[in-house]
Amino acid sequence: MSPSTARLLISCPDAQGIIAAVASFIAEHGGNILEADQHSDPEHGEFFMRVEIESGGLGLSQENFAQAWQPVAKKYAMRWNVCWGDCIKRLAILVSKESHCLNDLLWRWKTAELRVDIPFVAGNHESLREQVDACGLPFHHIAITKDTKPQAEAALRRLLEEEAIDFIVLARYMQILSPEFVAAYPERIINIHHSFLPAFAGSKPYHQAYERGVKIIGASSHYVTAELDQGPIIAQATMPVDHRDTIDDLVRTGRDLERVVLATAVRLHVEDKILVHGNKTVVFD
Repeated sequence: MSPSTARLLISCPDAQGIIAAVASFIAEHGGNILEADQHSDPEHGEFFMRVEIESGGLGLSQENFAQAWQPVAKKYAMRWNVCWGDCIKRLAILVSKESHCLNDLLWRWKTAELRVDIPFVAGNHESLREQVDACGLPFHHIAITKDTKPQAEAALRRLLEEEAIDFIVLARYMQILSPEFVAAYPERIINIHHSFLPAFAGSKPYHQAYERGVKIIGASSHYVTAELDQGPIIAQATMPVDHRDTIDDLVRTGRDLERVVLATAVRLHVEDKILVHGNKTVVFD
């Protein structure tokens, strides 16, 4: 996203004239539409739209956009958000012991493929400190046991607030977050699940898949909700396998999928291409 652009995200009851109203508003204020996507959901009567605007000539700013936009939003009962290109999202990564997703995200960040700030990485083990140190980022070890989980989450919450974190990525973070923690970051915690949801949930999914003789394996990235692994799915991918593949083959292939699927979900979130409706997502990509 260029610093000279803005993204307007809209969801509302479907009605005639929404697209025309949005386009007219932008034109009236000197803006130029660079990209527009929309989707109508006839089953639920909902309308979704993402508009990318060249903000250089737009006669509105972060300070006065909401006031000018409010009459249009009110007329169509819109839920909306505008994201400005000069505001870079701040990402915190949580990890445990497995490094493949972390290393992939850090590489994409270092090569500017992911346009985010990463103030820190936190882990419930020390295992990945060296990889994080090598990137010049702070690593915070916050140990968690069954008895100390409330205190550990409180310490993590303080850290997230101090660093003004916008969203969180669980890069194979093997801890279940409490409902209270999740509620503080609605639609702002992204997880990678090591199977094609909703199949093979729980422990050792690749072993379950091997025992069932599956012909595809997959990975799923989703927003975290209070219900374990049931949040709105953002991205998924699969890979064919057959009887010749060992458990090690499945694990290796699964890790490749996890890296790509998690990175895709993070990119979509950073580029404001996701609208959540109930427990589903509308992804404009």
